[in-house]
Amino acid sequence: MKYSGWPTPGELVVGRVDEIEDFGVFVDLEEYEDKRGLVHVSEVASGWIKNVRDHVNEDQMVVCKVIDVDEDAQQVDLSIKDVNDHQRSDKIQEWKNEQKADKWMEIAFGEDVADDDFRRIANELIEAHGSLYDGFEQAAILGPEALDGTDLSDDETDAIVETARENVSVPYVTVTGYVDLEAPGKQGVETVREALEAAGGNGEVPDEIDLEVTYVGAPEYRIRVQAPNYKTAEDQLEESAARARDTIEESGGTGEFHRERRTDEE
Repeated sequence: MKYSGWPTPGELVVGRVDEIEDFGVFVDLEEYEDKRGLVHVSEVASGWIKNVRDHVNEDQMVVCKVIDVDEDAQQVDLSIKDVNDHQRSDKIQEWKNEQKADKWMEIAFGEDVADDDFRRIANELIEAHGSLYDGFEQAAILGPEALDGTDLSDDETDAIVETARENVSVPYVTVTGYVDLEAPGKQGVETVREALEAAGGNGEVPDEIDLEVTYVGAPEYRIRVQAPNYKTAEDQLEESAARARDTIEESGGTGEFHRERRTDEE
């Protein structure tokens, strides 16, 4: 989706080199409707420039920093030299992600979706999650819950979630911890089993979480959690261990959580 307004000074933008002159480079802004900027020769690269074409080519994709915007004069001043390699890489990836999200919108609502509807739905996702791509990513992870609080209809929500779950590759992180569980008496085995079921969540773990509890060697059990982000994974790991510990301690047993596997018992 292209923006209808103007970029702001300091913003990084993606553009395609349209014309190269001795005094600078004209760049078509890919993220804005009918907007064009000028990179003065002094902003193309550091140092003295003998030939602008030694640094850029026509049709080349570039990342620029917006220096100044004069809406009355319809002019956007840009700089290429003020963008470092890290910023350039991140911005290009962000732009590619938004292009993917545009295609997902077409999949969800059809290529013939009205421009007004496209913008309305897209703006709801952007307002809720910061970008169109992040909106689809969260819809893939959380389902309809990701769109709670928006003004999207149920049908629109369902279309976004279905498209997201079929097309978005969700990044996951994995964390691991261990819990030692011991219970005395004849009911010890049953008590440990109940603690392990509690650690596994008893079927109440959120859909976006993959939690697995496996036997390592008495009295040690491994808890492995996959989640969309590190904080969520860590929270789920600690909650799983706490459930196991609380359950076994209620029956007179002992439970201890630790992060590293213990190959030798102290």
